[in-house]
Amino acid sequence: MAEFEVAYLPIGVPTFDLESAGNEFEKTKRLLTRITDCVKAPEEMLLTLDKLNAFLDEISPDFIILQNVTFANAAYAGEVAKRFSCPIALWTLPEPVIDGARLRLNSLTGAYSAANMFRHMGVQYFTYIFGSPGEEQVQSTLASAVGAAKVLWQMRGIKLATVGHTPDGFGFGRALDTELLRNFHVVLQTVEVRELEGKAREFSARDAEEYLKMAEQKICGLDKIPENNRLDFARLYGAYLEFVQEHKIAALSSRCWPDFFVSYGTPVCAALGMLNDLGVAAACEADTYGALSMYIGQQLSGQPVFFGDPVSVNQQENTITYWHCGTAACSLAREDTKAMAGVHCNRKIGPTLEFGCRACEHVTVFRIGRKPDGTFRFFILEGEALDKPQQFYGTSVVVKVKSEAMQVVNDSVQAGFEPHFCVIYGDCAQALEMLGGMLQMEVCKF
Repeated sequence: MAEFEVAYLPIGVPTFDLESAGNEFEKTKRLLTRITDCVKAPEEMLLTLDKLNAFLDEISPDFIILQNVTFANAAYAGEVAKRFSCPIALWTLPEPVIDGARLRLNSLTGAYSAANMFRHMGVQYFTYIFGSPGEEQVQSTLASAVGAAKVLWQMRGIKLATVGHTPDGFGFGRALDTELLRNFHVVLQTVEVRELEGKAREFSARDAEEYLKMAEQKICGLDKIPENNRLDFARLYGAYLEFVQEHKIAALSSRCWPDFFVSYGTPVCAALGMLNDLGVAAACEADTYGALSMYIGQQLSGQPVFFGDPVSVNQQENTITYWHCGTAACSLAREDTKAMAGVHCNRKIGPTLEFGCRACEHVTVFRIGRKPDGTFRFFILEGEALDKPQQFYGTSVVVKVKSEAMQVVNDSVQAGFEPHFCVIYGDCAQALEMLGGMLQMEVCKF
């Protein structure tokens, strides 16, 4: 597979202040190499259409940064839009000096010319940046845009597996293979629960012990779980892990209740938690769009993502608590308690994972929502994960939100959002908003 490529296109004409333009060009190249090691930049500014086209012949971009180092007419943007359909950032440089004398760059007029051409050529979305390379806001926006474009590129052709189907009344998590492929470029692979249960039962006690040893490095208190459940959990973890590795699965949603309690005798919760810790986004209750939301959050933050229901609001603290039965990645656990093994809150069978999640100054609550008309939207909410202990049996995280918590709940319930959300450990709101734009989906910021 080809590597992700960011193309930097510094366009302009030679009739403006090339010393000022050249300074910004060099600063931009240094900034881009700090943001990503995947940038392809020309050795000199592209100050004629011939030079632009010669450079366009050399690249295969997944993201384009079109920067007006000076004014350039719309023909420059037309050449770019004609050749490539990848996401674009249009970047305006401010005038370096306003002294009543010569206009040095006229970059902003060039941006208007480029944007007008993009719209007339059917470019539905582009990121717009105004500022110099040294500005913190510019650096943050550019990093978010590159991150969003990379996630879009990473999603192309990945496999998302669904194990079993959603329980009755949980249809919000169901996905069609054609929908996922058309809207997200993701391949859906389905497998029945009985297949993985059967695979798990084939593991010998010795094989199960090996997987149990892996789990004991992350989960405390497994020795308090009955031996048959410990070994059956280890078999189940082995079956899921080998399935994921064999089929190169990037994300997974799995049916959980009642099957694993009734037909197998041991829950799948802790096995999914182990997958999450290994970087395989794993959602329970067969929520396929929940799993894809987790995958996106994981790629943007570089760490596991919490998955759960909003279950409690504290208006005094302006918090929303997110909870689930016990599938969170062990690495999200508080340092003082670690990830503990327990039993399912309803079925009283283990192991599940039991802990409150660690604090984090910046978290982002996210969900890919499917609307009644079949189109998609992004739920985005910014906040802070507080230093709170486990709130209920299972795993939980308490998020102090930037907005008014009760209003967030009121508005999102009224809007008909699904009851599962991801809590991403990181400030990913801007990148998610950009990704929604790149996918031409509605973005709902709360």
